Amino acid sequence: MPPTLASLVHHSALKLTVLAGGERLETPVRWAHVSELADPTPYLDGGELLLITAMKLDAEDPEAMRRYVVRLAGAGVVGLGFAVGVNYDTVPEALVAAARDEGFPLLEVPRRTPFIAISKAVSAAIAADQYRAVTAGFEAQRELTRAAMGMEGPAALLARLAAHLDGWAALYDASGAVVAAAPDWAARRAARLSADVERLRTRPAPASAVVGGTGGEEAEDAADRVELQSLGTGRRARGVLAVGTGAPLGTAERYAVHSAVALLTLTTERSRSLQEAEGRLGAAVLRMLLAGEPDHAHAVAGRLYGGLLDAPFRMLVAEAAPSAAGTQPGAYAGEDLPIEGIGGTAKPVKAPKAGNAVNAALAPAPTATGAGAATPAAAAANGPGAPSGELAPDPLGALADAVETAAARTGEAVLVVPDGERLIVLASDGGAAVAACAEHAAAVEERRGSATRPRDRAAAPPAPDDDLVIGLSAPAGPIAAVGAYRQAEQALSVARRRGRVLVEHEEVAAGSVLPLLADDAVRAFADGMLRALRDHDATGRGDLVASLRAWLSRHGQWDAAAADLGVHRHTLRYRMRRVEEILGRSLDDPDVRMELWLALKATASSSQT
Repeated sequence: MPPTLASLVHHSALKLTVLAGGERLETPVRWAHVSELADPTPYLDGGELLLITAMKLDAEDPEAMRRYVVRLAGAGVVGLGFAVGVNYDTVPEALVAAARDEGFPLLEVPRRTPFIAISKAVSAAIAADQYRAVTAGFEAQRELTRAAMGMEGPAALLARLAAHLDGWAALYDASGAVVAAAPDWAARRAARLSADVERLRTRPAPASAVVGGTGGEEAEDAADRVELQSLGTGRRARGVLAVGTGAPLGTAERYAVHSAVALLTLTTERSRSLQEAEGRLGAAVLRMLLAGEPDHAHAVAGRLYGGLLDAPFRMLVAEAAPSAAGTQPGAYAGEDLPIEGIGGTAKPVKAPKAGNAVNAALAPAPTATGAGAATPAAAAANGPGAPSGELAPDPLGALADAVETAAARTGEAVLVVPDGERLIVLASDGGAAVAACAEHAAAVEERRGSATRPRDRAAAPPAPDDDLVIGLSAPAGPIAAVGAYRQAEQALSVARRRGRVLVEHEEVAAGSVLPLLADDAVRAFADGMLRALRDHDATGRGDLVASLRAWLSRHGQWDAAAADLGVHRHTLRYRMRRVEEILGRSLDDPDVRMELWLALKATASSSQT
């Protein structure tokens, strides 16, 4: 700790005597300064022990001494050292009385103790304190490094850091969730800082913030001082470190926090070359799967993806239109890597070692290929209208972040491959990643409101993730990866047509084909096919369209269809011959009947919407 008035009084070589202010001797001394000015306060910085001989002071005037002492106390001077045997043989009683009235420390300096000895003692104590702080900081750095390299990873690091700070520490992942805290009770305290953490995460790294008492009902909320430090070297924070203490951090504590930030950043950042190599490996594995070479894919992947290629998985294809807020072509994919229709780069989120789930939770994002590269942690690049210093939302980035974070927390392997304006994900069937995708889609759907069709949404400005559409395949194995990809694309197409965020292939297979007719091209075909019949009906010469619909709905049963229309069956037969004449096609052809029925359904759906 820094020198105090008490430590100087107890210094055997100085022989100082306390005349007043004995209850304030524990005040730290920042420097020792000599001044004989009647008012030295303009030249002081606060925290000094002022040394005088009263050469220019009327030290025997009580009123003058009262004003002098008040000025010194108001300027932050921590004490006054009066040298006797120079101008006064003893300390004037007026000065002693003024100091006692103010509670201001007054020390008597004997004739044989030069002021330079006091200055040297203060300087040596300050230097020793700084050396101890640096030494303690280096020792903390070594301990934190050993903890970070152990099996417990960041969890052990946080425990050591909290012990060094005599406080608490917590770690947040890229989504802002608490992944570790020390001591255990700090997790509850850290969870209440989610809003502050979220604000810090939207700022380019590195960034920091100090949070005072939150005003909460909990005692620790009002008492502790929390410092937040972002982790990462890119434009988007990969995590946040929070430390709570009862007072501002000292030099040693500051060294420890900086060391922790550096070590945690190393766990979240990797070299650009390694990231690119992992991305290309993941893209190559997916390419092999889609080329029908699961054995080669398994051999190349090795243990990198855990059991992902050994168990049923789901293929997910997501898409975001360029109009999405903050989304630009290639903004998420980073460096394009064309491989038979699959572009972008890939990165596996590997299953973590036992007891080291936090390392995986903070694993680097799939496409951050270097400092300044876009990351999928809910934001990728500044887009039009984005606030200065904040990152615009990216739908694909937000989805990738949700999937990867969920998989990492449970030790689940997942393969994420950006593909231009698409995102392809391979995740375990029934795992956390698939569940996180469904939850993310539900949240986006809720932001959209009650509108379920694109034309409904056009009336209102879209939400940041409003252009996100996701198709999810049925469970499949590596040998059926090609089929799973097609299923995901089909489900994606249906989601886009229906104005949905997420559609699963099972839902498409179990549903009706009629909603698929809600397409402009299908409607144009239907209108063209039925236009001649409608033109005929418009002249008032019959009701061919309604008759055709009734006849087809009754599977060509004349009596039943005629009864539905309220006409004689011969009249209906005449109308169907007119339909064949006008269209130039035979109703005996099942393909013609099918096309006409679908055209009627498509136009009916169009009129209803």
